[in-house]
Amino acid sequence: MPSYHNSYLTRIAFGIFFLIIVFYAYFEARGLLFGPTISVDPLPSVVQAPYILVQGQTTHIDSLMVDGQPIPITESGAFQDPYILAPGANRIVFDAKDPYGNSTEKIVEIVYQVPATSSLPAFMASSTPDTSGASSTTPTSTSPLGQ
Repeated sequence: MPSYHNSYLTRIAFGIFFLIIVFYAYFEARGLLFGPTISVDPLPSVVQAPYILVQGQTTHIDSLMVDGQPIPITESGAFQDPYILAPGANRIVFDAKDPYGNSTEKIVEIVYQVPATSSLPAFMASSTPDTSGASSTTPTSTSPLGQ
């Protein structure tokens, strides 16, 4: 009988080979095992600007939707999406799907507080009357066709 059949080194080599195969199978199957993930960069919970830029990172996804609208993602899984806020509470829903049919959802809630002066028209924003004495009137003509 050849000496390599019962060798201690042969058993170690086969053990390492099978461990490599198991780890490779785990590495390739982790998308199926864990499904898609969404990570959104921290955002303030209360803002005073009507626009925000939502950024984040995804893994193991095929498509990403924000409030039902698809947004592009880079090859590394990064995304950014400008978002217009409505006054009051806003709920941004991220929905990611992977190639295996798994999906995950992430919800971000932001409150948009409208500044007090921006809700008034420009001519009503000033609380002091114009006392300079200058009036800005535009001449008007009462005759037809400016004659």
